[in-house]
Amino acid sequence: MILLQQMFVLFVLMTVGIICRKTKLMNDRISKGMSGIVVNIASPAFIISAGINKEEVVSNKQLLACVFASIIMYLGLILISLFMPNILKLDKHYFGTYRVMTIFSNIGFMGFPIVSATYGSTGLLYAAFFQFPFNLLIYTYGIRAMRSGKDIDFDKTFSWKNIINVGVISVFVSLALYLTHVHVPEPVEDVVTSLSGLTVPMSMMVIGYSMGGMKLKELFSDYKLMIFSALKLIVIPVISVFLMKMFIRDTILLGVCFVMIATPVGSMTAMLAQVYGGDEETASRGVALTTLLSVITIPLVGAICLK
Repeated sequence: MILLQQMFVLFVLMTVGIICRKTKLMNDRISKGMSGIVVNIASPAFIISAGINKEEVVSNKQLLACVFASIIMYLGLILISLFMPNILKLDKHYFGTYRVMTIFSNIGFMGFPIVSATYGSTGLLYAAFFQFPFNLLIYTYGIRAMRSGKDIDFDKTFSWKNIINVGVISVFVSLALYLTHVHVPEPVEDVVTSLSGLTVPMSMMVIGYSMGGMKLKELFSDYKLMIFSALKLIVIPVISVFLMKMFIRDTILLGVCFVMIATPVGSMTAMLAQVYGGDEETASRGVALTTLLSVITIPLVGAICLK
């Protein structure tokens, strides 16, 4: 029920973004600026807020379990992505795009808000650890996967600046604050909390703005993209949670893992497709379609798997 309520809130916020596009209250420049605020200010504050003087106690063993779970999850997604093009019987031109869409979900713009609302600061602290493998892989393996079958110079595409960014730094800061129990002055905590409050509404409005430019008929007419969406949003999360239940006893960690894997295709996939020779149109439609469907699939699959 909590997941359903949260997805309803996110859906309404996305609708506001769509309305802002239709009424021209937002344009591409405003949307880009809002994205920059979310990525560089609000979301890092969101992550840091999880580590500031919280009453919930997470043991070192639980944190290690979270790190291990995040690594296994991404290794599993990489393995699945290798077979996805063959399952869908795609032309080679689409291999890289679908592989990247399989691996990288919208954990920042949708995952963190859902986890925070459903599992609180402890869940958000867990979720922050998924930022490490995401950033490491998307700028390394993600680029290689997108350019499947093409010759690339790894040295020209790999950059530590991209991997060690403000999002990852905020994870380090949050973890340090949590483990050392450093007292953060109340005014500073209030500033961090206020900035973190921008994450959910602004990120959902940006997603809604992007979706407002899509034609629903085009989204639902691509049957292979529809099959992919069903696999990514339903089949993979159901199987993953079933397997994780065999090893994870922490219900919050299990729920966080579910949200991280059940969120829609990340918007970064469209950017990679544009820069590294993938199919940008397919990636953009994949982001829009899975985002739209996730409003239904996340609470539905969660109700089935997280009993």
